Amino acid sequence: MKKTIRDFDLNEKRVIIRCDFNVPLKDGKIADDNRIVESLKTINYAIENGAKVILMSHLGRIKTEDDKIKNSLEVVAVRLSELLNRQVIFSPETRGKKLESAIAELNSGDVILIENTRFEDLPHKLESGNDKELATYWANLGDIYINDAFGTSHRAHASNVGIASIIPSGVGFLVEKEIKMIGDVIANPDRPFTVILGGAKVSDKIGVIKNLVNIADYILIGGGMAFTFLKAKGLEVGKSIVDEDSLDFCKDILNNYSNKVILPIDIVCGNKVTEDAMATTKSIDNISIDDMGLDIGTNTILMFTEYLNNSSTVIWNGPVGVFEISQFSLGTKSLASALTRLDITTVIGGGDTASAVIKMGYKESFTHISTGGGASLEMLEGVSLPGIEAINDR
Repeated sequence: MKKTIRDFDLNEKRVIIRCDFNVPLKDGKIADDNRIVESLKTINYAIENGAKVILMSHLGRIKTEDDKIKNSLEVVAVRLSELLNRQVIFSPETRGKKLESAIAELNSGDVILIENTRFEDLPHKLESGNDKELATYWANLGDIYINDAFGTSHRAHASNVGIASIIPSGVGFLVEKEIKMIGDVIANPDRPFTVILGGAKVSDKIGVIKNLVNIADYILIGGGMAFTFLKAKGLEVGKSIVDEDSLDFCKDILNNYSNKVILPIDIVCGNKVTEDAMATTKSIDNISIDDMGLDIGTNTILMFTEYLNNSSTVIWNGPVGVFEISQFSLGTKSLASALTRLDITTVIGGGDTASAVIKMGYKESFTHISTGGGASLEMLEGVSLPGIEAINDR
């Protein structure tokens, strides 16, 4: 059991909270502040308990000087000030005398946000490479470290593993919830336990399938990855996406777990992946060489829904169609809608699946929506996350 923010006396302490403020930006403005909102519980707890709050986060990938201009966290500081209803001091530096002075002048309850940690990736990838000197510098700015950035917990960076290895550390409320809702659910699910897997490539989910095929009662396969499985069965899949390198893996899974792995029985085909594409529903036995599968069909939706209706726990990772285009979105929309009507444990993996269900208006309709795509995927694989492993045990 890892320590949490509740295990520390925060009064008058300099508390570094690693958040995930990697929000989407459009024309320099925040397009979706969900990740900021998700951090508020931990930040407010630190403020209410007298901490001097030092916030850190990355934003985007920093490979050039132009990337720095586009990915400053100053816009996040402005939004965070509004959400907290108090001034959030912004430091345009990731290190230096001005930053040190600003932190030294903090009073209990004050909040400062340090500039994008990945600015330290130019030119030598010090942040993403977990540079010890950088981690030590940042650790010396605080007394206690709290990891509340689940979305980066599958990476060993200076701002998570580095700092946590040097000063007393715990997890925030968001990370604590992610551990409970993904890790604990997999460890002891209410049954029947059904997993929905979608997305494009089987290779991205091999670890997940290997782990969950021994735990879940059923795995429903949709999205682009379904066509690799269908081709592995010897079916024609036309111009649908196929992960050729994973065909042997799919054959083995189907041979050994045919009663658990449930494939589509019909699909929605298109001639191209655009808004003006023609959509036609076909049985999996009638796909032509020119067809491109882009969603699960209506009969598959009914079949998958029946499995969901008879489940007590459902974890979903990966859309089952190209949900961004309306004529190929019915599968994802229908499964999301079906899950919202069930009084069961429903966990949505991060990334595209989370984006899809939130855009559909279902943000509050599931037991849990993960904030980390890659991190949730690795938890589903049963892999330890370095950003969490580095945290002190109770």
